[in-house]
Amino acid sequence: MAEAVAKSSRTKRSRSAAAAGARPSPDLRILETRILRGPNYWSRSPVVRMLVDLGSLEQFPSNTIPGFVDGLIAWIPSLEDHACSLNRRGGFLTRLRDGTWAGHVSEHIALELQNLAGTDVRHGKTRGAGAEGQYNVIYEFREETVGIEAGKLAVRIVNHLVDPASDPELDYVAELERLIRLAERQAFGPSTQAIIDEAASRDIPFIRLDRHSLVQLGQGVHQQRIRATMTSRTSGIAVDIASDKNLTNKLLDSAGLPVPKADVVEDVESAVATAKRLGFPCVIKPLDGNHGRGVHLDLRSEDDVRAAWPGALRESRSGEVVVETYIHGSDYRCLVIGGKVAAIAERVPASVVGDGVRTIVELVETTNADPRRGIGHEKVLTKIKVDDAAIELVRGQGFEMDSVPPKGTAVKLALTGNMSTGGTSIDRTIEAHPDNIEIAEMAARVVGLDVAGIDFICPDITVPVRETGGAIVEVNAAPGFRMHTHPTEGEPQYVAKPVIDLLFPSGAPSRIPIIGVTGTNGKTTTVRMIAHILKLMGRRIGMTSTDGIVVDGRMIKRGDMSGPKSARMILQNPTVDTAVFEVARGGILREGLGYDRNDVAVVTNVTGDHLGLGGIDTLRQLADVKGVLVDAVPRTGSAVLNADDVNVARMGQHCDGAVVYFSMETEKHQPGFDRVDGHCGRGGAAFVIRPTPEGDQIVLRHGPRTMPVLYTHLIPATFWGKARMNVANALAAAAAAWAAGAHLHDIRQGLRTFTTSFFQAPGRLNLVEVAGVRVVIDYCHNVDGMRNLADFVNRMMVENGVRSGRAIGVIGVPGDRRDDDMRDYGALAAGAFDEIIVREDRNLRGRAPAETAAHVLDGIRRARGDGARTTRADEILDEMAAVRTALRRANPGDLLVMCVDDAIGVYKETMAAAGHGLGTTAFADPGELEAPEG
Repeated sequence: MAEAVAKSSRTKRSRSAAAAGARPSPDLRILETRILRGPNYWSRSPVVRMLVDLGSLEQFPSNTIPGFVDGLIAWIPSLEDHACSLNRRGGFLTRLRDGTWAGHVSEHIALELQNLAGTDVRHGKTRGAGAEGQYNVIYEFREETVGIEAGKLAVRIVNHLVDPASDPELDYVAELERLIRLAERQAFGPSTQAIIDEAASRDIPFIRLDRHSLVQLGQGVHQQRIRATMTSRTSGIAVDIASDKNLTNKLLDSAGLPVPKADVVEDVESAVATAKRLGFPCVIKPLDGNHGRGVHLDLRSEDDVRAAWPGALRESRSGEVVVETYIHGSDYRCLVIGGKVAAIAERVPASVVGDGVRTIVELVETTNADPRRGIGHEKVLTKIKVDDAAIELVRGQGFEMDSVPPKGTAVKLALTGNMSTGGTSIDRTIEAHPDNIEIAEMAARVVGLDVAGIDFICPDITVPVRETGGAIVEVNAAPGFRMHTHPTEGEPQYVAKPVIDLLFPSGAPSRIPIIGVTGTNGKTTTVRMIAHILKLMGRRIGMTSTDGIVVDGRMIKRGDMSGPKSARMILQNPTVDTAVFEVARGGILREGLGYDRNDVAVVTNVTGDHLGLGGIDTLRQLADVKGVLVDAVPRTGSAVLNADDVNVARMGQHCDGAVVYFSMETEKHQPGFDRVDGHCGRGGAAFVIRPTPEGDQIVLRHGPRTMPVLYTHLIPATFWGKARMNVANALAAAAAAWAAGAHLHDIRQGLRTFTTSFFQAPGRLNLVEVAGVRVVIDYCHNVDGMRNLADFVNRMMVENGVRSGRAIGVIGVPGDRRDDDMRDYGALAAGAFDEIIVREDRNLRGRAPAETAAHVLDGIRRARGDGARTTRADEILDEMAAVRTALRRANPGDLLVMCVDDAIGVYKETMAAAGHGLGTTAFADPGELEAPEG
């Protein structure tokens, strides 16, 4: 309704602007561009997000701008294919004529420009960004740079059509050609793309490892790699053999396979002498060349050899050239994969056929106008290139480029039938004689290639080459697939299938289990708990968190690694068989997820932390951001959701897989309890707390059954059940591990042995005892975290129902929180601590010095009238100075809680103080301390 009102008021303003005779200005600007590479806030597929400002164009829909609609259609008539919101062909043109806004127009132009550049993209949306005239333009992409450039060009086109004088140098045709060439450079080659498409059809994920054709198929321990058509199983020795044409010839000859007579030479005189010895006609070619470069065929004299020598030598990396006898016949490529012939194509060199009217140049232009021909590997055929070699070849046939060949006369423009030089192909797979197939397969085995291109020259592939005098002239590593997948004539052969069969045999896994954990609080501890449980089961865990990247228990990179790049690092690690990722809000907004789906998604909670950042202003919006993980759960996966948090629980409505709840609520009519009760009544599963005389117990409710897991006071991380936030984290971890296939006894063992020591989970409720003072180090940085910490402090201060000693807090909050959140943070702390020292982070995040501390102190003062415990509150902005002061004030029996920014620095400061007269220091893992009575 609000959206309709906004649209109505905007339409009225635009009509009044047009009625007043105002003219639009070309004001469309890109304020920000982001590439979202995985599932994200806007889409499940990779998209570009452009934040644009319409400027004065906010007042001018497309139908009020003179000449805009007709000009756009004239430039890009294929926009007629866009259905837009009308869900029919021509829908977008109808929207244009009825009036739509410049941001929406740029979205469709950006999509169509990519399509014209050869990448198939379809989906987009444009949504208001809050400020008037600003919009988020979202559109799909395949190649990042092409997507970004398409968006920039789309904006230029809109502004040019509004006022051509604003960008007089814009040449649409030239810019589109530039985009096509960019797409060609960035896109995978046709062979690589065919393999990737086949992998995608089998749900095998891929990661591009460089800007060219190196691609990882699969994840972690199951990964395989390809580079074009070379694979992880391609022998390096075999590639070396295939690169040495003379050695290849000798090995094939020794195996009794038909090959031409050949020899290797290093200078032109030796080449002439060898040609005379072998006999004319002959062939010279680079010893280690490829793609037909430097190959000169049918040389009939010494002068021909001398003329061809420089071209062959130029393409030889070793400086050596092969001279061999010329075999008459047609050129056939036999593709052998895994020892079996997968396809055979006849290769026809680039040529034109005279009509008695047009010149050779005109015939080439007509041939290149074929819509199947493009630049490089852009389309199924390549445009014929007229270069010096082509001109010389034409001249050798008795013509010049401006000659008019007689009708029906074929004029060659290339000697070899390579597709990359403009050649064509005819599929001959089912016509080949079995003897020729056997020879091709044997040649691939002799060389040792898993994927090989065997080049036959013979009069007819349907007749055995041993009878017709044909021969194998070359064996190629990394052969191209295009002639087989897109033959000019005949049936296409799906040659990528046997490649994938080779790398991933039937039943072989390609994915590793991925567990993603998000939420406002508890993410890191939950991730560590899950990883610990699964590691004890023998799995090699790759884990990311705000502490760093850990592989099989070893920290390989420190720092905040909760973003998508870190996730991709784990998926590329060949030793990892299970991934556990902490997924932060910021990473989702910046880049999306670092993978396409997670088998288990865990959402711990959603509270008002980070509101007002990145365009996320409400809890519902923040829940939608974190719900991206739930949207990325497949039908075979599970979402582990906090039933006590309504914003989290409702995410289950969008989950394709199963939902497993966890809940701390234990009484009927509490929302979480009732939600779990109904869920389990319908056969669902949940991990919950069951009060017993012996203490609270974690149990699994699955349909009508209830299975005990573990008493909470036996979990060291819960401090005998007093750290309720870690009880909730343990519930989430248990549910996630169970959803990932862990047995209850594995979960029980994992939770009983997980501690929050500084070395296992720095900054996560680390307890250190210093001369009778209990010191707790924790990253408590938001309101909900302080609420949980205050509850923990109050429980820790009570022994046998009596509160004893003082609770001292060193607290601080990041500068990017809202002022009200800072005051609430201080007020909650005042309800738990007898004394408080307020510090500030080193990075003030845009705040003035002492500004955040002032807001926290204001919250403490306001709480004093509401029964707060705090009797003293001081401001010491430097963190280490605040820590030293608190340590001096603490007495034996006190509890000192330090909410830290630099956990390692605070720990070191605490240890240093202990060595300067505060007494002996001991690490106090809760599991190592004697539990209190009762």
